[in-house]
Amino acid sequence: MGRRMNYTGARIVIETLIEQGVTDIFGYPGSMVLDIYDELYKVKNRIHHYITAHEQGAAHAADGYARATGKVGVVLATSGPGATNLVTGIATAMLDSVPMVAITGNVATSMIGRDSFQEINITGITMPITKHNYFVSDIAELADTIREAFRIAKSGRPGPVLVDIPKDVQLAEYPFEKQQPVLPFTSKEADEELIEEAIRIINTAKRPYIYIGGGAACAGLGDRIKELAERIDAYIGCTLMGLSAIETSYDRFLGLQGMHGLYASSMANQEADVGSG
Repeated sequence: MGRRMNYTGARIVIETLIEQGVTDIFGYPGSMVLDIYDELYKVKNRIHHYITAHEQGAAHAADGYARATGKVGVVLATSGPGATNLVTGIATAMLDSVPMVAITGNVATSMIGRDSFQEINITGITMPITKHNYFVSDIAELADTIREAFRIAKSGRPGPVLVDIPKDVQLAEYPFEKQQPVLPFTSKEADEELIEEAIRIINTAKRPYIYIGGGAACAGLGDRIKELAERIDAYIGCTLMGLSAIETSYDRFLGLQGMHGLYASSMANQEADVGSG
């Protein structure tokens, strides 16, 4: 815990990002996030900003960054078209379970709902394609909201969270106290009886099949999966997201299955008497 200092909302955004271990951010400036960009410039030796030609590119860059580093990708955009341009990148992160925090600016709270210039209900638009999203109307909740966004983004099945911050909240001042980076929510442990039942079923299989996805790739479980395949005499197939989990030269790996996949893996899945995924 550190000393409490009065900061503007814009600075609280940046200080909270630093607190959460963010070293890289992607985005494109606009009027409703210029104050955040001013604060970002002041800490350019601590957070590197990558500007793109379009907000959609920034969202995809944050997504790719998260996949490559294992960290939460962060993207920043202004209100209205800036925010809506993030939608495809946010949807990609949601469907592929990639941890991302999208920060958008909005018009002042007094102007919300009045069809103000470049006002858009971005929380409503992104509700189906985010794990959660927030509209921060009170600066007292700003830092904790960003912290919660990071916690949700990297907990359980990862995914994107959006935080929309009105202009007046960015300009207001409030005490800020640095905290430790948030940890993911505690995962529920598997029921031992169900594990024993799964073992019994797998041991009785004559044509077992292991189906892996992005979770296996992100967790680096390739060697453990191969060990399981050898032990139960199973072939392995994968989703598109699971392609990098096991090397293609492994003789039990049949590759991508499904509509765009390979015949062997799809048929092995169809003809299996027990499958795991």
